[in-house]
Amino acid sequence: MLADTYDQQGKKLTQTRLPSGVFGLEPNKDLLFQVIVSQMANLRQGTARAKDRGEVRGGGKKPWKQKGTGRARHGSIRSPLWIGGGVTFGPVKEKNFKKKINKEMRRKALFQVLSSKAKEGFLIILDKLVSEDGKTKTMAKKLLSLPCKGKGLLVVPKYEKKIVLAVRNIEGFSITEAKNLNALQAASFRYLILPKESIKVIENIFSSK
Repeated sequence: MLADTYDQQGKKLTQTRLPSGVFGLEPNKDLLFQVIVSQMANLRQGTARAKDRGEVRGGGKKPWKQKGTGRARHGSIRSPLWIGGGVTFGPVKEKNFKKKINKEMRRKALFQVLSSKAKEGFLIILDKLVSEDGKTKTMAKKLLSLPCKGKGLLVVPKYEKKIVLAVRNIEGFSITEAKNLNALQAASFRYLILPKESIKVIENIFSSK
């Protein structure tokens, strides 16, 4: 499979041959669904917490006597029936949302997303990407000149402080290292922007031995 290659000014140069083992997979919707759901679940922090009636402060005294008042009987103002009382079946901090997906499934799901982007024309290959001054304005001019309609995920081959600092404040764009790319990230953006070096990194790290 061939993909159009651009320079930093958005000018089309030539076409790059993509490795079929990474960009030539047939879609498997069931596998992709399982992997993306698991990755979304693993991002959940599980910090939601509600107190039950035994943890809410106060309510040690019976609000009124059991009989003779004409009102319903109550034993504590911290009952879930009362405003300010405990919560019945509320979220607990200890809940674990983690879902385990094996390495091979994650790898195949990522390759399927990359293959889909390549087939649909949402994969943009850069001949190279450098940041001379590390300024957001300069980098924004380069990215906005590409045919990605002002939005996309930039996948860099390695961490470069100047590029990261320049890209992270550009609206509509996000940045990640090739070694950290996953199916959820790739599927969350319509356009993927990959320098040529990133393709080699992805192939070397994620391809099965």
